[in-house]
Amino acid sequence: MIHSPPFLHVSDKVGIIPPASKITSDKVLNAKKLLESWGLEVVLSSNYNSSYFDFAGPDPERLKALQAFLDDREIKAVFCARGGYGTSRIIDKLNLDQFSKFPKWVIGFSDITILLNKLFLNHISSIHGPMPMNFFEDHATESLKLLKQILFEGNCPEIEFNTLSLNRPGHAEGPVVGGNLTILIHCIGTATQLDTNGKILFLEDVDEKLYKIDRMILHLKRAGMLENLKGLIIGHFTRIDDQGKPEYSLTDIILEHTEEYGFPICFGAPVGHIMPNYPVIIGRPIILDVKLQSASFCLK
Repeated sequence: MIHSPPFLHVSDKVGIIPPASKITSDKVLNAKKLLESWGLEVVLSSNYNSSYFDFAGPDPERLKALQAFLDDREIKAVFCARGGYGTSRIIDKLNLDQFSKFPKWVIGFSDITILLNKLFLNHISSIHGPMPMNFFEDHATESLKLLKQILFEGNCPEIEFNTLSLNRPGHAEGPVVGGNLTILIHCIGTATQLDTNGKILFLEDVDEKLYKIDRMILHLKRAGMLENLKGLIIGHFTRIDDQGKPEYSLTDIILEHTEEYGFPICFGAPVGHIMPNYPVIIGRPIILDVKLQSASFCLK
């Protein structure tokens, strides 16, 4: 059974931390001001302005900072400042004993997928959603509005979207899991591999070649992670390199590797590395309705 952390109230203390790649301090400070405008007290992690190669500090520093935020009972939510790369370097040393007793919301996506996986495997919901790195991108307003609504009220309106691709129509209900495709593949065979049986899976990625996406989807299939899905949601796959072969598309890859399964599949969900990046509550049951060129999902 999945447990949701307590929802936020005005004057609650929250934290911003980069657990992976470094981030410029101006983006962190601007995000701090925005969260303060929501009525929150914002604290910055000890490593928020650290730099070590491309990381926000050496592994021990980032681990210590993240552990401190997760253990601090006064902090009610942790906003991961950005993804990039590096969370997997510290994930296995992270101790969730205190966090599991007093859970809080953790928000992030991309490289943060591995942390969201770990929380889900410990039966705690988290949010795949906008990070301070992206708070001020074009078209971010609606995503942030929905994120605030979830954090303070615990609900989110139905998400509806259209697609130029042809979906596989159908209806599905079940817990939603997923995130960045590359990170999900990276987790196979480790302590943070997802159990996708009976789940609705969502996927997104950025800066990948089509043949690599094909290889990763095939890897999911060979690992048995597609066989018993209730449904599949394909979000933003941004800046795909088709190597001059546009006739072989992302849609072709997905449909080819799932042709023997009967679950509904939708493309073009507003989730991923470009805005809008609507928040998804990991582990919460949703209702997915897919038509040929449109789809919707909502909390059950």
